[in-house]
Amino acid sequence: MALSVSGVAGDGSKMVDATTMLSMCDPVHMVLIKTDTSSETTLVSSYFLDWRTVLSSPSCKTCFAVELMGVGSESKIPAGVLTVSLELFPPLPETLNTDIISTQQSLERQRTAEKERLFLVYAKQWWREFLEIRSSHQSKLVKIFAQDENGVNRPVCSYVRVLRAGRLLESPRQAARFISLLAHERAPVVGGGGKQEQWCTLMAFLCRGKGDCEDHAILLCSLLLGFGLDAYVCVGTKAKGGPHAWVLTRGTDGSITFWESLTAHRYLHQPIDPDAPPLALQPKPSSPYQTVGCVFNHQTFLANCQPSDAVELCVFDLQNQSHWKAMSEEALKSVCAPGSTTSLPPLPPLCAPSLDPAVVSNRLELEMRLLVLEHRKDLDLATVWDDHLSYLLSSALSAYEMERCTGVSCGNEEFQDAVRRAVPDGHTFKGFPIHFLHRNARRAFATCLRSPFCEEIVCCRGDHVRLAVRVRVFVYPENACAVWMMFA
Repeated sequence: MALSVSGVAGDGSKMVDATTMLSMCDPVHMVLIKTDTSSETTLVSSYFLDWRTVLSSPSCKTCFAVELMGVGSESKIPAGVLTVSLELFPPLPETLNTDIISTQQSLERQRTAEKERLFLVYAKQWWREFLEIRSSHQSKLVKIFAQDENGVNRPVCSYVRVLRAGRLLESPRQAARFISLLAHERAPVVGGGGKQEQWCTLMAFLCRGKGDCEDHAILLCSLLLGFGLDAYVCVGTKAKGGPHAWVLTRGTDGSITFWESLTAHRYLHQPIDPDAPPLALQPKPSSPYQTVGCVFNHQTFLANCQPSDAVELCVFDLQNQSHWKAMSEEALKSVCAPGSTTSLPPLPPLCAPSLDPAVVSNRLELEMRLLVLEHRKDLDLATVWDDHLSYLLSSALSAYEMERCTGVSCGNEEFQDAVRRAVPDGHTFKGFPIHFLHRNARRAFATCLRSPFCEEIVCCRGDHVRLAVRVRVFVYPENACAVWMMFA
């Protein structure tokens, strides 16, 4: 692990002195994950390390042990001990006294505690005012605080950041596609009692590579803000009544678009007029969302105070105080703004993919061919591969992924024309495309065989059967993969 500290702004020839570095209160966020033999990851621990003890160490080198705690329901149980070695490059000409560092840390803790206390007092008063508007507001999903992986209660706005992806993601829709490739997994619950609450910090979510709907929505909102959109996380319920989180963007023309972070689907919101005659032609609900209780981003929190929290009836004019009750931006900034002692540390840049898509695609395709051969051999069937047809399937898989990224379908005519030319007279072409978020060949093949259509292709009998299989792996930041397979 390397910790880099920049020089004094505006004068690169000056070294940062120890006193200046002491005021840099952002901790180093360390995330421990466990990966099993099937490549499944588990979040083991999330630890915020105050690195500033090195400022008092001789030669700016120090070594100490930290106790890592578990996450979620195990956040009070030790997960292990980690020995940390810290060294500052270049070493400082003068180090600080340990008393100075401990005094600074103590002052920061007091300041943090006071800010959190004042914000809690404000939030309680704000909530009382919200309930006075309408008693039914008690049942609305208005989420002001949420527990992180360490069981710490944080204002929900502090989870969102303006996040730029550099050159790793080209557009908001590609960002949505990337996030939809991170697996959906709820925090594990020990015993009954419903859903375990755990909103992961962005760092823990990305390291783990999977999370709940709130984690996906927060990361999507952060990236859309980075792309310059007016984006908010929505907290409410889906059509079947289960709690859910998704993202909303507002266009400069007032249009409202919902983004489902688990699938990358987008929905244009068209509110229904509750005063219109029942027989009037009203637009059908355009999204899978049922109710919305609040919306928020990194600097805004708004609770829905309209008579109904049904999404199809809601007006998303967020400046209208009779529709949306806003929290004070100054109060939110005191505990959520980047650099404040209560906020989460900055997120490092997204990691560029280290996987070679051609190599991964070839390996997975060979594994799938072997699995098909084994399966047909068990059925006393010979297997003849058509390599030309396998190659032609590539363009279809590429078109499917492009459609998921852009919402635009293209290239289908060329694919169909090529297949017609490749299939001899008197023969029938059958193709079965399927999409996965993992690269486990046996698991994927077992899933494919559960489809009668795929099983019909893989187990096809006849005198002139030619089989084809093609795998295309599309790699995104953090090694998130879209895996497309087609049997034909």
